[in-house]
Amino acid sequence: MFYNYLLASWGTSGNLNPILTAGRQLRHNGHRVRVMADPAMRSEVEAANFDFVTWRRAPTGTAADPTDFSNMKDWMRQAIFDPAAAYAADIYDEIWRVPTDAVLCIDMLFGVVLGAEAAGIPFAMLSPHISIRPLPGVPPASSGLMQPKTPEQRAEVAAVNDQLTTLLNEFLPALNEVRAGLGLNRLADVLDIFDRPDRVLLAISQAFDFKADSLPYNFRYVGPLLDEPSWSKPWRAPWSAQSDRPRALIACSTGAQGQAGLVQRVINAMGMVDIDAVATAGPNLNIAELSAPQNVHLLQSAPHGTVMKEVSLVVTQGGHGTVSRALITGLPMLILPNGRDQGDNAARVESNGAGLRLLSTASEAEIVAAVNRLIEEPHFRAAARRLGEAMKADMEASALVTEMEMMVAARRRPQRVSRVGSLRGTA
Repeated sequence: MFYNYLLASWGTSGNLNPILTAGRQLRHNGHRVRVMADPAMRSEVEAANFDFVTWRRAPTGTAADPTDFSNMKDWMRQAIFDPAAAYAADIYDEIWRVPTDAVLCIDMLFGVVLGAEAAGIPFAMLSPHISIRPLPGVPPASSGLMQPKTPEQRAEVAAVNDQLTTLLNEFLPALNEVRAGLGLNRLADVLDIFDRPDRVLLAISQAFDFKADSLPYNFRYVGPLLDEPSWSKPWRAPWSAQSDRPRALIACSTGAQGQAGLVQRVINAMGMVDIDAVATAGPNLNIAELSAPQNVHLLQSAPHGTVMKEVSLVVTQGGHGTVSRALITGLPMLILPNGRDQGDNAARVESNGAGLRLLSTASEAEIVAAVNRLIEEPHFRAAARRLGEAMKADMEASALVTEMEMMVAARRRPQRVSRVGSLRGTA
């Protein structure tokens, strides 16, 4: 049986790409897919041949995905909780505008969860990064902590998880107010929102992730979703095929994180290494803002999957897509986390011996020393290859489509619940 799926994205292209990859997998199995996203993403969605739907009430651009992470509580308020009612109303209206069998949304969209729940249809959350729901025995998202091994380390991780839960629950009254307006029951804990979806799909490799003591009943690993973005330009290698010098990719984040200074420092450092390098600026950094030594070639974009077949190592801020591509290509990494889940990815790479991590404030001399280690010490590459092979196996065994089909089949009803009147007047 074929279904109509509504996929909802949020924020930058880094979140849209996994959604579009999931959509292609569903479409390949015969299902119909449309995508609701920021207006700036229209061209990329339509280039993937999906019907595009824009947010009408919910915020867009930097209003939806603030670039300032200096105050995490304020960031959560702006990105997740204040706009929850608007996201709920938009997704609810769209579910009823076009017949919809199920919703798949990025996990930061708590409001979409509320709207889909109010509509009474199956829905899933997609996490294209480590779980943002704290898991027992695993450091929380954005902590950058390593997997605990001693009782003292486990106590530290438990304490940090408790701190995050306490912070989130400061927003519980506001979240429950929105739920009440939709006719939904109140939650005892903000994290109970992860119990509402039929599935929470972790779009990362279980081989890459730290091992939790246990997983919630509705959590599933489905492996990385890594299709190349449509804005990535065709690739032509700038170096001579006869050159035997090591080669590197400097991969900038697809998100707007004020990374120009960090990227310029990395480029400057590469000028002091006996290496050929290419740096891709991405959609949120103007290549005209950067300058490069002779051995570094600047590009606005390039298909990373193709470029990585030509290089020896990757230098990156540590977004999950870039990290996953590098590992499945068997490349060691230098990661300089600049926020979001980047420190968490760096911790997992470091714990597997597949690369090195430096602070985003690292000096050019520190970057040079780390890059030279990755070139000269073969154990980093060997570890990256081992981890990459395990990740490829997880990707090949991905059950995303099966899980999405099963959750719809399990909840098929002869008719949907009636519309919730309170949504009609939401503006």
